[in-house]
Amino acid sequence: MFTFSLTLVRHGETQYNRDKLLQGQGVDTPLSETGVQQGEAVGKYLRDIPFNNVFASNLQRAVQTAVIIRRNNTHCSGTEMVLEPLLRERGFGVAEGHPKDDLKNMANAAGQSCRDYTPPGGETLDQVKLRFKKFLKVLFKQMLDERGWSGPDASAGASEAGGAANGPAAAASGIAPVGSAEDGLQGVSVHALVVSHGAYIRVAVKHLVEDLQSSLPAGVKMSQLFSPCPNTGISRFIITLSQSESRPVLSAARCVFTNRKDHLENLTAAQ
Repeated sequence: MFTFSLTLVRHGETQYNRDKLLQGQGVDTPLSETGVQQGEAVGKYLRDIPFNNVFASNLQRAVQTAVIIRRNNTHCSGTEMVLEPLLRERGFGVAEGHPKDDLKNMANAAGQSCRDYTPPGGETLDQVKLRFKKFLKVLFKQMLDERGWSGPDASAGASEAGGAANGPAAAASGIAPVGSAEDGLQGVSVHALVVSHGAYIRVAVKHLVEDLQSSLPAGVKMSQLFSPCPNTGISRFIITLSQSESRPVLSAARCVFTNRKDHLENLTAAQ
């Protein structure tokens, strides 16, 4: 077994976010001043987590946020950042660059909910989920390949992974204080950071929870799990892999938290 943490972060605010305009993939805007401050805040919040792997959507709002997080981190300033097109925001077709209310009106006219509606030229939720599933394959393979872990008989990598697999149980015992940036990481020695986008992260969380049957925090409501992710909101899962004959497969997944925004409290108060 091989266990690692997966921390998902949405990019910081852009002017389009502030103006409630859809960006998707076709509108590639930089962070606003507030977005940069949010990036600094989440970077400082996560500064002590030694991320071994850093992945970001190749849209500039995600790249900027990942750069800020990495710069603030005390461990991973030299870690290579992989720009991954599979992590791009959901494509919203003809609705990109227009007010979000336009998308709501289009969805209403089609008799669908706004979240489920696909505007002309846009991506369906299933297409976004397929991109995330492809990314997970890339992620799983890279995490194992980099550590020379090929199965239960591998030497150092397997013994480390076996120890790390005790991490979720240790975290569940309440060793870390509630709200700590290290929640869920006890006993886990390998950590991956992914910086992406709001609609994409919602699809990713739903796939991890509903399709991959992640165990959930005690008392959490599904509405809370799948609520919109705020700018620089943080979600975390603990992933355990095993090796089949041809590829790594997911043995277990646990959701630690979703859409956390503790790091933004002082920033919001200052505004």
